[in-house]
Amino acid sequence: MAGDVRQAQPSPRKVSAPRAGRSSGSSRLTNAFAAILVGLVVLVVWQVVGSSVSPMTMSYPTAVLSEGVELVKDGSLLSALGSSVQSFVPAYVLAVVIGVPVGLVVGRYRLIEAGFGPYITAGYATPLVALIPLFIVWFGTGLLVKVAIVLTLTVFPIIINTWRGVQAVPKTLIEVGSSFGASQAEIMRKIIIPGTLPHIMTGLRLAVGRAVIGMVIAEFFTAVSGLGGIIINAGNSFDTARMFVPVIIVLLLGIVLTWLVGLAERRLAPWHLAMSGRQ
Repeated sequence: MAGDVRQAQPSPRKVSAPRAGRSSGSSRLTNAFAAILVGLVVLVVWQVVGSSVSPMTMSYPTAVLSEGVELVKDGSLLSALGSSVQSFVPAYVLAVVIGVPVGLVVGRYRLIEAGFGPYITAGYATPLVALIPLFIVWFGTGLLVKVAIVLTLTVFPIIINTWRGVQAVPKTLIEVGSSFGASQAEIMRKIIIPGTLPHIMTGLRLAVGRAVIGMVIAEFFTAVSGLGGIIINAGNSFDTARMFVPVIIVLLLGIVLTWLVGLAERRLAPWHLAMSGRQ
C-alpha cells in the first residue's frame, strides 16, 4: 500500500515552473495579431455596410480617409487637435497633482476619510456634465472653462483609486515601519506610496478616458472649437465622413495615452505586472 502511495506522487523532475518570460514575446505578437485581425474585420464590415446606405446616415472607411486627407491638407485637423490638447494637458496634469495627494491623505487618516470620503464618492457618481452651464457662468466660454470641465471629470477616479490603494497596503508593513521608529513621512514615502502605485496607475488609466470624454464634451457646450467643434459642425450639416475623422482621432488619442500610462506603470511598478502575470 505504501508503495502505491509513493507511485501516485508526482516526480519532482516532471514539475516545471511557469515560464512567463520565455512566452512573453510570442504572447505579445499573438495579442497584436488578434487586435489587427479584429480591426480589419471591423473595417471590412463597416466598408460594406456604410457604402450600401445613404451617406447622410453612415459613412465608410475609404470616404473617411479621403475626408481626413482633405482636413490635413487645409490644416484644419491639426489646428483642431492642437486646440483640444490645449485644454487636455493642463487639466490632466492638474488632476494628477491634486488627485494623488488628496487620495493619499484621505486613505491614510480615518478622520479625514470620514469627513471627505462621502463627498468624494458622491462627486464621482454625480453626472458632472449637468454642471457645465454653471461652469460657463463662472469661467466664460474660453480655455479656462474647458480646463475646469476636464479637471472635474478627471480628478475623482484618481482620488478614489489612490484612496483605495492606501487602504490595500498591508497593515503589518506599517506596523513594522512604526516599530523601527519610522516617522509618518517616512512611512508614507517608503511604504504607502510604493504599495499604492499600482492603484494610482489604474486611476491614471481610467482618468485618461474620462479626460478625453470631458475634452470633447467641453468643446460641444462651450466655444465650438477643436475636434469637438469639427464633430458638431459636421453633424449639423449631415457630413458623416467628416464627422468620423475627429472621432477616430479621439479614439487613437485615447489608445496612445493609455499605452503611455501603461508604459509608465512598467517603469514605476514592474513588480505589480510580474505578480499579475502581465509581464
